[in-house]
Amino acid sequence: MTFQQLTYVVEISKCGSINKAAHKLVLSQSGISSAVRELEEELGIQFFVRSNRGVEFTPEGKEFLSYAISLLEQKQRIERLYEARDTAAPARFSVSTQRYPFTEDAFLRMLDTAGDSRFHFSIKETGMDAVIDDVYDHRADVGVIFLTELTEKMIRRLLDARELEFHEVAAVAPCVYVRKGHPLASRDAVSEKDLEGYPYVSFEHAQGVAADFSEEYQMMSMKRPDRCISVNSRATMMNVLARTDAFTTGSGLLVESFISQAVVTVPLEGKSLIRIGWIVPRGGKRSPLTEQFVRLLEESVQESIRFTARMHQSLTERHDN
Repeated sequence: MTFQQLTYVVEISKCGSINKAAHKLVLSQSGISSAVRELEEELGIQFFVRSNRGVEFTPEGKEFLSYAISLLEQKQRIERLYEARDTAAPARFSVSTQRYPFTEDAFLRMLDTAGDSRFHFSIKETGMDAVIDDVYDHRADVGVIFLTELTEKMIRRLLDARELEFHEVAAVAPCVYVRKGHPLASRDAVSEKDLEGYPYVSFEHAQGVAADFSEEYQMMSMKRPDRCISVNSRATMMNVLARTDAFTTGSGLLVESFISQAVVTVPLEGKSLIRIGWIVPRGGKRSPLTEQFVRLLEESVQESIRFTARMHQSLTERHDN
């Protein structure tokens, strides 16, 4: 099968006859007929029935025609894409991340440095399992996830099986997220017992996906919360926290330029650290754009750590006064 043969079949369908198609393509009728016949024999189907009034496509021919048109359109798109040989291809970079404001901040910083150059950048916020899949399937150049004492063994095993490597950026104490006027907002730290009775809000978890891939810091008491709210976007999460007494758990890191001051974080006492990091294929050569993004991510995380620490100190001092 050749694109030339596909072109003949499509042109015959447009013209309604082999003779008209041959005239339009400036070819002999016998040449087109011979090429189409060879394709029919190769595929074992008959495209159309000939008559004095032209041709009538068979059901099999109509089905083939839909695929042929699609293939020829794709061919034209590819040819148009590369017809300007003197134009450099746009720079491409993609990041897949759990729902972290510091990843978005790093991505925006990267856009700030792009200038007027041609580029195609993308960012996708999703669950940890999807982040790992995106990097493994090369849909993303880099992924951003976190590990905890409870989840590290399983996630490390999965990363090893997929030949992905984890690079730690920072280890931070877990926190709870609550609204600024929440009864727990001014505490130096909160315990699991302090959280009893408050609604728990979490990101939507796909059915069948292990709890180790959760967006939130996992606590035993949160396995079966009495009142639970499920959301699927970071914006909705922040709005639910800002307008209710609900809470959620996580790194506690907030980006100063993103925060509305409506939501604050409070350290969660007695818990192991959250290790934030990025993943890439093991042993692969990282592109300059990946290296640039990693540097910006590290900067954003460190600035978020400093800002969050200042915010915690300000809240406790205000409460003491």
